Amino acid sequence: MRLKPLFLLLSLFSVTTTAAPVALHNIQGYGFDENRQLVNFQTLVFDDESGQILARGAKELLAHYATAKQIDGQGKTLLPGLIDGHGHILGLGEYLKQADLRGIGSEQQSAAAVASFAKNNPEQQWLVGRGWNQVLWESKTFPGKTTLDEMVPDKPVYLVRVDAHAAWVNSKALALAGISKDTLDPPGGEIIRDANGEPTGVLIDNAMYLVQRKIPTPTEAEKRAALATAFQHLQALGITSVHDAGVNTELVKLYQQLQQEQQLGVRVYPMLSAKDPALESWFKAGIIDDASDWLDIRSVKIYGDGALGSRGAALLADYSDQPGQQGLLVTEPDALTEIMRLTINAGFQANVHAIGDRANRLVLDRFEQLSNLEALQQSRHRIEHAQIVSPQDIPRFKKLHILPAMQAVHATSDMNMAGDRLGVARLRGAYAWRTFVDQGSIIVGGSDFPVELANPFHGLHASVTRQDQQNQPVGGWLPEQRLSLVEALRSFTVDAAYGAFQEEKMGTLAPGSWADFILVDRDIFAIPPAELWQTTTLETWIHGQQRFKR
Repeated sequence: MRLKPLFLLLSLFSVTTTAAPVALHNIQGYGFDENRQLVNFQTLVFDDESGQILARGAKELLAHYATAKQIDGQGKTLLPGLIDGHGHILGLGEYLKQADLRGIGSEQQSAAAVASFAKNNPEQQWLVGRGWNQVLWESKTFPGKTTLDEMVPDKPVYLVRVDAHAAWVNSKALALAGISKDTLDPPGGEIIRDANGEPTGVLIDNAMYLVQRKIPTPTEAEKRAALATAFQHLQALGITSVHDAGVNTELVKLYQQLQQEQQLGVRVYPMLSAKDPALESWFKAGIIDDASDWLDIRSVKIYGDGALGSRGAALLADYSDQPGQQGLLVTEPDALTEIMRLTINAGFQANVHAIGDRANRLVLDRFEQLSNLEALQQSRHRIEHAQIVSPQDIPRFKKLHILPAMQAVHATSDMNMAGDRLGVARLRGAYAWRTFVDQGSIIVGGSDFPVELANPFHGLHASVTRQDQQNQPVGGWLPEQRLSLVEALRSFTVDAAYGAFQEEKMGTLAPGSWADFILVDRDIFAIPPAELWQTTTLETWIHGQQRFKR
């Protein structure tokens, strides 16, 4: 691979400091320049007090910093700190302490895992878990309350599907929520029922809240503990910043407290939840532009439709494997228009969840109606996921300056059912990263953890190979949509930073930017792409301080 050389020009030394800097040398460093082009360097100089990069270059750079504290990188590979452009930090911390059903191969085995969790956690009044996926089961069908009742009859059980758009509950939970044959489906939700109209124990999208609201709210101490667990987990994976997708005022206030206490483990770009009752007060207060970029508050997460796996993604035509079903709009069209209008008029960034082609079109239509092209370019509004888009709508992202915030691992997770749900024709606009990049769209990369595992190297691998970790399918799924490794790395660094108005300070390791970087156990540009997911983070540095060391 040919990289743009980075010469030792005095013009690079644009940041000055009175303290002795740190010079990390003998590294295989990668970063980006002002044109988002990959550059290679062997020495990185930064100020561990201000947290800023001072210079980068060849080994001769050390001569210009004779008084610097020197650290020998021992030939390790150094990358910009990785940015997850769509995750759920508190959800991750809670997930790491709940019943984990990810990858379990049957309904019966999943219920048995919950029973085992109950036995090992007798203090839990509610049994909460996450990760079940009926697509992996031989039956391919939704589970039911009966299986859970047999295993856990005496405590309420609430199990979130892997995509977080469906819940599997037992009879105890249904009774506590007052859900019966006579309960009406809430707008934007569905209570799955049997032939007699009785609830089966599966709730889709907005119907989930009928039970969820009965679960005791975690205390502040419990939330702090969950966040601390999540921060440690993210640091160990090489993630230095997260765009937290959909947080309420209570959690934002907790983030602000943690920032004051210098206890934020990663940089956080919170998207205020469109459902938060205090949203308009945030609009009145205006954007919070944190000079240190630990906690910039200027965006809103708006909810469009559901997810593909639970057939909640809103489609223009019927699901191929369920005639008559076209998905769900979690927010009704008029309400969607109003919340987008309020967000745009307040000068905040609107980040709208849209997975199905109908939802994506509805959101694009509203951006076009509610703003002009100049304002759209400045506002960097986003569509979160943009998974299934009509081919005729993809160019509208570029025309309207809407950023697709996409999660590469969703494609390799969904490839075993997407064709069944959509049919062959609609796959032309599904998970279409190459098409977006070729038209000049900037992709904000991420994982959607804990829907997926948070490891960003899984996302880089999926972007480049379009395969799972067993190298399947041969040649990749929809391989024409693969990205190069440089493009994939951009999506998790400078392009993700662009999606948060932070590209001047994050994601490049250019002089003047924050010293957020990681050291990993292999040169990702010198290994077979199939091995990318195996990359391990050895050290994580944020703001010039080492936060993790393996």
